[in-house]
Amino acid sequence: MNAPAAFESFLLFEGDKKIEIEKDTKVPNAAVFTINKEDHTLGNMLKCQLLRDPQVLFAGYKNPHPLEHKILLRVQTTAESTPADALNSAITDLIGELSILEHRLDGALKKYQTEHENERGY
Repeated sequence: MNAPAAFESFLLFEGDKKIEIEKDTKVPNAAVFTINKEDHTLGNMLKCQLLRDPQVLFAGYKNPHPLEHKILLRVQTTAESTPADALNSAITDLIGELSILEHRLDGALKKYQTEHENERGY
């Protein structure tokens, strides 16, 4: 089959960068971030988080080709912010939200396990 090896979808090779930034010369306060070895999961999360920021005018992403493991994230901000600052803020906020989700999930699982252990008489 002509598909690349599975490990190529997530391992960075020597010399590869995780993220590259290219300023958009046609649109003010805009940039395109190329994020290697990622897919729609991260792209959609970042786009949604960026759109929550009032300084972000536009955020969108695309996966150029299914066999290329990268996403292109386009961000445009107001003059008071930069696309890089907005992305850093979005990443920080997502990390916080995901840690809260992890904490709540752990609590719910422990509660579930405790309830079912009591039902079984353990």
